[in-house]
Amino acid sequence: MNGEHNKHNHSGADHGGKQEKGHSGNHHKHMVEDFKKRFWISLIATIPILLFSHMLQDLLGFGDQFHFSGDLTISFILSTFVFFYGGWPFLKGLYEELKKKQPGMMTLIGIAITVAYAYSTVVVFGVDGQVFFWELATLVDIMLVGHWIEMRSVMSASRALEELAELMPGEAHRINDNGETEDIPLQELKKGDLLLIKPGEKVPADGLVIEGKSTVNESLMTGESKPVSKTVDDEVIGGSVNGEGSITVEVKKTGEDSFLSQVIKLVKEAQESKSRTQDLANRAAFWLTLIALGAGALTFFGWTYWSTQSFVFALERTVTVMVITCPHALGLAVPLVVAVSTSLAARNGFLIRNRTAFEQARNLDAIIFDKTGTLTEGEFGVTDVLTFNDQYEETKLLSLAASVEQNSEHPLAKGILGAAEKKYDVTNFNSITGKGIEGTVEGKHVKVVSPGYLREHDIELPREDYEKLSSQGKTVVFVLIDEQLEGAIALGDRIRKSSYGAINKLKEMGIQCMMLTGDNRQTAAFVAEELGLDDFFAEVLPDEKADKVKEVQRRGLNVAMTGDGVNDAPALAQADVGIAIGAGSDVAVETADIILTDSNPDDVAAVIQLAKSTYKKMIQNLFWATGYNAFAIPLAAGVMINYGIILSPAVGAVLMSMSTVIVAINARFLKIER
Repeated sequence: MNGEHNKHNHSGADHGGKQEKGHSGNHHKHMVEDFKKRFWISLIATIPILLFSHMLQDLLGFGDQFHFSGDLTISFILSTFVFFYGGWPFLKGLYEELKKKQPGMMTLIGIAITVAYAYSTVVVFGVDGQVFFWELATLVDIMLVGHWIEMRSVMSASRALEELAELMPGEAHRINDNGETEDIPLQELKKGDLLLIKPGEKVPADGLVIEGKSTVNESLMTGESKPVSKTVDDEVIGGSVNGEGSITVEVKKTGEDSFLSQVIKLVKEAQESKSRTQDLANRAAFWLTLIALGAGALTFFGWTYWSTQSFVFALERTVTVMVITCPHALGLAVPLVVAVSTSLAARNGFLIRNRTAFEQARNLDAIIFDKTGTLTEGEFGVTDVLTFNDQYEETKLLSLAASVEQNSEHPLAKGILGAAEKKYDVTNFNSITGKGIEGTVEGKHVKVVSPGYLREHDIELPREDYEKLSSQGKTVVFVLIDEQLEGAIALGDRIRKSSYGAINKLKEMGIQCMMLTGDNRQTAAFVAEELGLDDFFAEVLPDEKADKVKEVQRRGLNVAMTGDGVNDAPALAQADVGIAIGAGSDVAVETADIILTDSNPDDVAAVIQLAKSTYKKMIQNLFWATGYNAFAIPLAAGVMINYGIILSPAVGAVLMSMSTVIVAINARFLKIER
């Protein structure tokens, strides 16, 4: 999950002697358990150390009741255990960072506890001074609990891949050659296998419905909240949940070729990809480490040589400075937001292939939409129904027309059939060559004809209505009932309802909305006017789309291109941000930076809003991770001692840990605004 997070060398935690590569879910789980175990054991050892501390006894008014011969030796033994056992992740991290010549958080903590332990040890063996055992033990305990809490947050943020993997069922009901079903593990599935999916079960693999009818919930894969109706020849996605009906599915994709595997791969790549903001965080963390070491040295020599304070006081100030300036939160600030935003996007059907482009989406000035299949449904359907007298309502007129069209294979017929609520039996069906069709429906002679038929038979054409619909690029047919003109039906590529809301949201963000289409200028102008677009390009050939994107870029605008990812590929590649919409079960859109699995333009606005929110969270986290240092470092160094304000190493560790936890929690509050 966190390539940068690995620099902090949490690999110092004990994982049973096994080196685990990467930051898989198991790795994080082991780390959580390891820090938890080390914390509780170290805490138990810390209690007697606290009881034997002369300073704490005096502070709490216990007097000498816990003093006895050998108490210092016991404190030394217990502190040695806490130092080597509890402090082992930090000591190993110190070694690894210095070996790589990349000093960081572990360097600061490792040096702080080593100095405290080494000085206290020489005091035990005869050098005059004051032991530092209770400060050492509490510092280790607090650092361990801080890491434990932080690792839980990291593991929670990186659960996306595990959640996706868990979508798949454990077994599949395969139908063998005898027609009988057998339960087999998913690993044994092959392309061409027939599977029975019962009501309420998860679909085991990508495939095609060959028998049955049902609704399928694909929300966890595509973000589509409504169950999708599935019948013969419809595709189903592995991991989706079958509804109320049993269906038989022929397996088309398994293993790495499946939709879910491609999604997991894309999510993993996106989470591991480097953020530009992370580069800034890494540089800041490096310099903060150098500042901490420098401030620690300055603090030590300042209190040792230029004040009347004791050596122990100077040492305590130095340790506190190094602890409080640990750049741990800074190292997590961006990777945690990346992990949360990527997993959040995946759960909503947004797949981020290029994080740099995704971050750039927050600065977009213009979005160019492909028309067909993006802003429109991409299917020929009924857009308008007109009636010319009160005898027939729109629904009745449409049903009569659809009844006659039942026997036709024409695209117009399919559009009318798809829009009708009811259809009746038809007799005396006849095709009027090149002009329409006719038939008897419920005792009435119904004709669905072209404008040319009306002209041929001197039937007066309702010119105003016809010209208005034609100017919108729509095809108009007329309905005659018993030789009387009763109405007209207009068909065209319908504008998606979600397109209206999407355009409004984008314009509210200050983004210009444009459209590219190969359709004629009249059709394009109607869609552009209907949606309130800022500009449009009509009659554009597929190989000219990239040139149009360049044309808009030459206006000095940061441009996103949104299309179906097939014939829009060159334009998607040319744009500053390429967004493939409606990729469905085919997520391998190589030219797009962001893939939206649902055919919903509203998702374009949502993913841009997510890009803005993600960047905002990154900046917030960078502030939390670094801002407190401006106040904490001087306090840790002891500049406010004259006012009675002084921080112990343990308090410094609490403040540092709080900063880390705040960063982790803040990342979790990231959400998609719709």
